[in-house]
Amino acid sequence: MNNACPLSLRSIAGVLGVCALLVLAGCDQTVPPESLHETMRETAREPAAEQLAQAPRITFTQRDVIGSGLAQDAAKNSAQKTTPAAQAAKPEHEPLFVDWPPPQVALVLTGQQMGYIEPCGCTGLANQKGGLARRHTFIKQLAAKGWPLVSLDVGNQVRRFGRQAEIKFQMAVAGLKQIGYSGITFGPDDLRLSIGELVAATVAEDPQDSPFLCANVAIIDESLLSKFRVFKSGGKTIGVTAVLGDEERKAIRSDEIIHTPVEDALKALWPAMKAAKCDVYVLLAHASLEETTIIAQKFPVFDIVVTAGGGGEPTFQPEKIPHTKSLMVQVGTKGMYAGVIGVYDDPAKRFRYQRVPLDDRFTDSQDMLDLMASYQDQLREAGLEGLGLKPLAHPSGHTFVGSKACADCHSTAYAIWEKTPHAHATDSLVHPGERSDIPRHHDPECLSCHVTGWNAQKYFPYLSGYEDLERSLSMHGSGCENCHGPGSAHVAVESGDLDATPAQRQKLMEGMRLPLAEAERRCMECHDHDNSPDFHVRGAFEKYWEKVKHEGKD
Repeated sequence: MNNACPLSLRSIAGVLGVCALLVLAGCDQTVPPESLHETMRETAREPAAEQLAQAPRITFTQRDVIGSGLAQDAAKNSAQKTTPAAQAAKPEHEPLFVDWPPPQVALVLTGQQMGYIEPCGCTGLANQKGGLARRHTFIKQLAAKGWPLVSLDVGNQVRRFGRQAEIKFQMAVAGLKQIGYSGITFGPDDLRLSIGELVAATVAEDPQDSPFLCANVAIIDESLLSKFRVFKSGGKTIGVTAVLGDEERKAIRSDEIIHTPVEDALKALWPAMKAAKCDVYVLLAHASLEETTIIAQKFPVFDIVVTAGGGGEPTFQPEKIPHTKSLMVQVGTKGMYAGVIGVYDDPAKRFRYQRVPLDDRFTDSQDMLDLMASYQDQLREAGLEGLGLKPLAHPSGHTFVGSKACADCHSTAYAIWEKTPHAHATDSLVHPGERSDIPRHHDPECLSCHVTGWNAQKYFPYLSGYEDLERSLSMHGSGCENCHGPGSAHVAVESGDLDATPAQRQKLMEGMRLPLAEAERRCMECHDHDNSPDFHVRGAFEKYWEKVKHEGKD
């Protein structure tokens, strides 16, 4: 995937002449703003007909997969076979859509991808959720069932800033467009990226041609993005708008991002949305649970409110927002789940909801794998310097010497290490195996835990740490120094290359020791909740320690 170039000044000037809001769906602007609250009070008094069905459950069948054209994807990915051990440990999947009649239209609700465009896979893909490749497969399966779809995303495709985050944002947006998303809004981390990258990825000459929309945030000029959209699918008219919460707006620092208070934006917008006479009104709120609730109560006109608030997993069922007819749906974090709301004509049961974990029941879409390959190619072409990563000195002041330098005195420990997956961690990036054949050894977010001499959580190299495959052979694998610290001074003293008093020598030796009580914390810098969820079960550390256990000098 090539980097999309920012729009030229001439292109931007041309786009500035387009005013999306006044032409959307032939919206009538004649409703006076002062009548808004009365209109909302009338809406709030309407009978709440959206009683949800109890946890619907049905399992996708092989026929669903074949009928959706996914057999081709599965064939292309036949090399991605799980190991017998992984198959044996494979959890049972929760059945989906049990007793659901075909809906008039299905809303697919996602968000908070936060940079997790694929599961790490380090502990086996059967143990991890998420990824655009699985999401695409899931949505294609829904379409293959004959369900009309409107896919909506509440934003935050990335969680960091810098060149890698910009490349990832471009790739993620390209993926969402290819999947067929109807509406996407911004999260605060998206808005930390450069204006050029944001314009290139989100703005079209006609705002109707871009899936991005927001009522209270615009880039460069308010006419460049739609404030709301109306989608017709399955005989239903779905009106969608989005807001960035006022607390989140406080983090915006760019003068080229125009933003207004949520209440002001929705007051101005609602008359046009009301005039569209939609069957279902949806609000995408990138805000906390508390702020989302307040917004929904001030504007009780929305049937579905999708929030980025909440942590971890989304709730099993939507929450009825007090004093409104609105249902609030959480999307969770890291793109691990999708929510589906089926819309029906039945006035007693207008909506059904299913929370869908994007687990390994969904094969990887080849289209998304192709995008992933392009993303990794861009990281390779940029190189560490092009990504803005410059090696920094380690806080200890020492440098890395590589695990083989430890072998003379610690031969038993070294022999144990050589037989562990840690010793082959770099090779697992070059030849990923289960995660597809796309190399990841140019990806700083992967390198940080698969080589020696990097900061595991901040994704940058230390001076003397791993640089690349050819120049850093001694830094391959997750070596001794990743846990014990850089060993240059200790090795120099023990080998006689550096004079030291007995007290200095002892201090260096003590500095290299890693008490078991501290070891668990150090391990979790890489084996965190995202990459190793099973590492955090009670007693798991002790079990894993037995597999790598090594103590002291021979």
